[in-house]
Order: sequence, then structure tokens, then C-alpha cells
Amino acid sequence: MNKLKTSSFILFIIMLIVGFLISYSYQVTKETQSSNHTSSQQWEKEYEIRKLLIEQEKQNRKLQQLLFEKQQQVTEMEEKLKEEKQIYYNLVEDVEKLRMFVGEVGVVGQGIEVTLEDASYVPEGENVNNYIVHESHLFKVINELLISGASAISINGQRLFHNSYIYCNGPVVTVDGNQFPAPFVIRAIGDPEVLTQALNIAGGVLDQLAYDNIIVKVEKKNEIRMEPLIKNQTTN
Repeated sequence: MNKLKTSSFILFIIMLIVGFLISYSYQVTKETQSSNHTSSQQWEKEYEIRKLLIEQEKQNRKLQQLLFEKQQQVTEMEEKLKEEKQIYYNLVEDVEKLRMFVGEVGVVGQGIEVTLEDASYVPEGENVNNYIVHESHLFKVINELLISGASAISINGQRLFHNSYIYCNGPVVTVDGNQFPAPFVIRAIGDPEVLTQALNIAGGVLDQLAYDNIIVKVEKKNEIRMEPLIKNQTTN
């Protein structure tokens, strides 16, 4: 009887151990499967995120390329506007020069003053006309000044324009209908050094005037003012 009880007890212990092993094995298997399932889900999630990241990088590259193209277009437009602005500025400058030449605007600037006087002494028996200032002498000075870059010229305060006329009438010179006696003061706005050098060239205007017995004085001026064309002059 004792042997039977002992055998039953041993069998019980064995069954308990076997049950524990089966239970433990089942739990381990379940946890392993759960772990594998979690790892698979995590991998799929990471894969999706990586795909989205790659797509975003592609989109960023496209946007960067588009931005570069837009920047190029802006640069080209800025260059074009700069060129158009320069052209506009040049046109405005040309218009102002033309307005100045036709006398629509007053002029102020540095320049020179050339004074022509009749000879102070006429030898006895000589023709007095050979010792006074004529329009030809004025034209020589005026033409040389214009060629040398003078932007505006006046005679005895009478500004000259594109339609001005000058002629000699005895001892006086008529400029656009206004008569002026000697001395004749010619003012020119421009570079004083250039204008002075142009008149003083050997064999040039001043030498020719001296040969014709004309007294000439040239002065550089820091400021010369000339008024715009008045309306009644436009009919001349």
C-alpha cells in the first residue's frame, strides 16, 4: 500500500513537471510569435517612412531646381530692366541736350569768354574796314568753339540757337535782329581747357584774328549763365 502511494506521488510530481514544461513552452512560443509579429510591423512602418522620406527628397530636388530656374529668370529680368533703364537715361540725356541746343532750357556751366575789339589804331590812308570786327571774325570763333564741344554760345548776352543769324551792318553787328557795337563778348559753356587750347592752336583762330588787326582777349570762367529762348525769338 505504501508502495502504491509512493508511486502515485512520484507520478503526480512527474505530471506536474510535464505540465509546467508544456505551459512554459507554450508561453515562450507565444512570446516569440508576438515578438516576431511586432518586429514585422515595425519594419513595415520604417519602410513606409523611408519611402516617404525618399519621395520628399525627390520633391525637394524638384523644388530646388524650380527655384534655381526662377532665380535665373529674375536675374535676366533685372539685367533687362537695367539695360532699359540705361537706354531711358540716355534718351532723357539726349532730349535734355537737344532742348538745350534749341534753347528751350536755361544753361549754367563753366566755360570761356572771348572778347573781340576793333583795332585801337588805324594807320593814315588805310581802309578802316580792315581794322574792325566783322561777322566773319565772329563766325571763326563760334565755329571753332562749337567744333571743340561748346554746348551753348552767346554774343553780348544774346544767346545763339540753331536758327540764329549774324550779319555786319557798318560799325555794328546784328544778331537775331538785335544790334551790338564792339567790343563783342562771346561766351561759351564747355570745358575751359579744351576750348582755350582749340583757339590757341598755332595758325588757328587767334592767329588769324591777330593778322586781321583784331584785338582778342580770352578768359576762363567758372560759371556762365544763359537764359532760354524767349517766344518772340522763335519767329526769327
